[in-house]
Amino acid sequence: MKRHNLVIIEPGRVELVEETLPELPDGGLLLRTVATGLSAGTELTFLKGNNPGLHARLDAEMGLFVPQTQDDTSYPVRRLGYMEVARVEQSRTDAFAVGDVVATAYGHATAHVSDPVREHVVPLPPDLDVLLGVYVAHLGPICANGLLHAAAETTGGAVTSLGQGVSGRRVAVTGAGLIGLLTALLAKEHGADEVVVLDPDPRRRTIAEKLGMWAPAMDDPAVLLKTLWRHGPADHGADLVFQCRGRPAALATALRVLRPQGTVVDLAFYTGGAEDVRLGDEFHHNGLTVRCAQIGRVPRGLSSSWDRQRLSAETVRLLRHRGADIRSHLMTDVLPLADAPILLNDLAARRRHVLSAVFTVD
Repeated sequence: MKRHNLVIIEPGRVELVEETLPELPDGGLLLRTVATGLSAGTELTFLKGNNPGLHARLDAEMGLFVPQTQDDTSYPVRRLGYMEVARVEQSRTDAFAVGDVVATAYGHATAHVSDPVREHVVPLPPDLDVLLGVYVAHLGPICANGLLHAAAETTGGAVTSLGQGVSGRRVAVTGAGLIGLLTALLAKEHGADEVVVLDPDPRRRTIAEKLGMWAPAMDDPAVLLKTLWRHGPADHGADLVFQCRGRPAALATALRVLRPQGTVVDLAFYTGGAEDVRLGDEFHHNGLTVRCAQIGRVPRGLSSSWDRQRLSAETVRLLRHRGADIRSHLMTDVLPLADAPILLNDLAARRRHVLSAVFTVD
């Protein structure tokens, strides 16, 4: 069995490479890709050569990054992306039937041999636009997990609904990329009183406004929001901020717009330093909290009730309600997988801008 896989051979060089798939084991699935979504921010760091994982590796047991050794090989990068929709072509488990359409995460490849016991494989409902399915297995759960962390902060741990962290509250989202806008939509869906999206790019602010969000252009949003959002004497600003842009300046903005003793739920991926984050300013004087909410962990104590499957189900619920808007305004580019190397090089060279690209496979 053969497949074509998008591989970064070395910095600046990306190709579709033919590979041989392993034999299908008992309990396994042979998946043929229908569509695969691009996570541009993460994937371009490998193409540019500035991904932190290229220079250090995570010791998962200790939870520490340690320097790469001479024996560690960073390139080629053979697995890019985490947003795939596929059709089951062969099945050796009663859990899935041939012809089922599923969402999962295995990278930009035309086929994959999956172990559904160990991999997150989500059957897609037949009424869902198949291209929207690229958000179901991983990227949508990232956003839902942000709301889950906000709910855990609010309730002290007992979470029955994603709305417990945002309902009736004034919420700011820093970063109007795909994760920021989906997080903003989730916050609005779950009852946030107001949602403001902050981003320096006017193109992305325009998209946020088309989705019904407030996305003002300003030099210092903290002054505006702390003037409008007054809770009492010496208590101004957003109840909660979702930080969704991997730039230190965005985190600095998130801290500035937050009310005293508030929380920034951080969903961003930082590839460089953080010189703009002045921890001696608002963070220190206003008693703020920064809570990392990456998809690898749900809040402590909630893993039995809020697993990846439930976060995917929350994603499907959002896509059913706002799918037309998401397809119209967020999915800016749909093109064949064969064109992926050209698109990635154009994005790396800033010759092109996309919010969310999806590659299709015939």
